[in-house]
Amino acid sequence: MLRKLFPHPGLTGMLIVVWMLLLNNFTIGGLFLAIVFGILVPLFTAPFWPDRPRLRFGWPMLDYLSVVVWDIFVANFQVARLILFRRNRDLRSRWLVVPLELRSAEAITALAGTISLTPGTVSADVAADGRSLLVHTLDTGDPAAEVARIKQRYEARLMRIFS
Repeated sequence: MLRKLFPHPGLTGMLIVVWMLLLNNFTIGGLFLAIVFGILVPLFTAPFWPDRPRLRFGWPMLDYLSVVVWDIFVANFQVARLILFRRNRDLRSRWLVVPLELRSAEAITALAGTISLTPGTVSADVAADGRSLLVHTLDTGDPAAEVARIKQRYEARLMRIFS
């Protein structure tokens, strides 16, 4: 019964939180509307997600989020240092091909989004077969080490979440 009413409980929760944040004012009416949309949107979109992935919340999710937030924090200072104290001709920009072990489209999207959120890197393309990701880095001396870092810090954690 609950599974039919809440086909995507994570989406329901996220919609309620985002609605309230966008409202920027707590009212009972706003909360009621947030709950209504939080229930109705996943109900109407459930048929378009027949093979939705199973997510592991708890420690795997907290571990991943803490690593991502820390990396974003550190990368902001690294990019600022590059911009302020190095000349453009000294930058070692590279295109990297990151081979993927992830198979679900949602997991690959999460990885690509994480890479793009981290300053100094951006995901540019996913191979048609979904087996590799094209990433541009602002400055890297060792492309192989950067690929290994992406796989170890992000992909391995995402594999635990999307297992």
